[in-house]
Amino acid sequence: MAESFRGRKGIIIGGGASGLMSAITAAKQGADVTVLEHTARPGKKILSTGNGKCNLTNLYMDPSCYRSDQSGFETAAIRNFPPSAATAFFRELGVLTMDRGGYIYPMSGQAQTVLDALLRGADRAGVRIITECEVRNAKRQKDRFSVETDRGIYTGDFLILACGSMAAKGTGSDGSGYEIARQFGHRIIKPLPALVQLKCEGNLLPKASGVRTDCLVEIRTGDGKTAAKDRGELQITDYGISGIPVFQVSRYAAKLLDRKQKVSAVLNFLPDLDEEEVQDLLKEQRSCLSGETAETFLNGIFNKKLASVLLKAAKIRPERQAGLLTKEELNSLVSVIREFVIPVKETNPFEQAQICAGGVDTTEIEAETMQSKRVPGLYMVGELLDVDGICGGYNLQWAWSSGYAAGSHAAAGVVQGYRKTVWGQEKQVKFSGSEGNRARGRQERKKHTYDPDQSAHTSRGSRGRGDKEKGGKALKNR
Repeated sequence: MAESFRGRKGIIIGGGASGLMSAITAAKQGADVTVLEHTARPGKKILSTGNGKCNLTNLYMDPSCYRSDQSGFETAAIRNFPPSAATAFFRELGVLTMDRGGYIYPMSGQAQTVLDALLRGADRAGVRIITECEVRNAKRQKDRFSVETDRGIYTGDFLILACGSMAAKGTGSDGSGYEIARQFGHRIIKPLPALVQLKCEGNLLPKASGVRTDCLVEIRTGDGKTAAKDRGELQITDYGISGIPVFQVSRYAAKLLDRKQKVSAVLNFLPDLDEEEVQDLLKEQRSCLSGETAETFLNGIFNKKLASVLLKAAKIRPERQAGLLTKEELNSLVSVIREFVIPVKETNPFEQAQICAGGVDTTEIEAETMQSKRVPGLYMVGELLDVDGICGGYNLQWAWSSGYAAGSHAAAGVVQGYRKTVWGQEKQVKFSGSEGNRARGRQERKKHTYDPDQSAHTSRGSRGRGDKEKGGKALKNR
């Protein structure tokens, strides 16, 4: 533990990923940093990321991987502290990482490793962490900040809000940071659940509950326009739909539903084939199994439970002989397979959401530094801001990048020796102080394949990707 400080004094509200990164960065530049955490243990949400394996960043980085009302706001911070910087940062804290098709995990395969490293780094840098500390009020008086808590009053030259969002409340995210931001005059874009399951109407699809299948999921408005779409492993549930492609489009469904618009999820169960190819496939299947029932005829293509649902949706009796299926019946089945439409009534609540769409309006925040444009010395980072990433380590990367930006600027302004990178280039990243020079991470390109070992928090299924830490379209139809 460091014994003395020569720099500025700062307070950080929130001991999650972005708060700990802010604290370590500021303290390593000489700031006297105190973290106020309202739960009994900091970083609890980190433990649930990547299904406990912690997908801490991703080598494929592109602005299309992030969503915000101010498109591209996150670019500056991630350009200045990219995935290679994140992996180098954790390497200095003793964490070896492994590259699984661009997804970066700790070598141990445990999120606890990442949290332990952050807490160790904070301790080494001299950061004080006060747990079970409820913030009652925060204000700026002259050139200093005062934070009133149930454990006393803390003062500092700067204040960083790293309070998280309203998602996954069980990990400590209770939305309290929004009220603090409001007290300082900031506008809050309504938080809505994102990376979350969708509840749907109708009792037909739930008959296939438990089935997992490759699927293209499309969100459409009441007038038939496509709001978003994504492909991956769909999980059919008794209440609706889940899985990576659902998580990726859920924030768009949430926004539409919040505006009281009609929303439908359109499922394509054979996304690799066009309409004519699906017709040819069914005709060939009919020829192979002409003497069998329609149920058996479709079971050779789909899970039995899903096949039964598709037949009912196409109004085909399961006992009907496959060889007697008419052209009209096959056409009806083609339509159901390629466009299975289910109305979406709502998302699952914040408790089941991984992140939120919405938060502090980023037009009121400096993109390079995370400093408030309204209140000098006030910074906001991580999920508190109106920035949400797709599945695959992007939200943790945002926590590292925004935390680094705020911590470095709050403590000492411009970081000496720091060489910025740009989306389309790879450069060595140089840090100040004891961090020294960091060699860039291994950036060789790998062909992406779906790894069934990856959790629902991180898998992208078979969707194409962009370049590692380079430009290009990582996602389609964003």
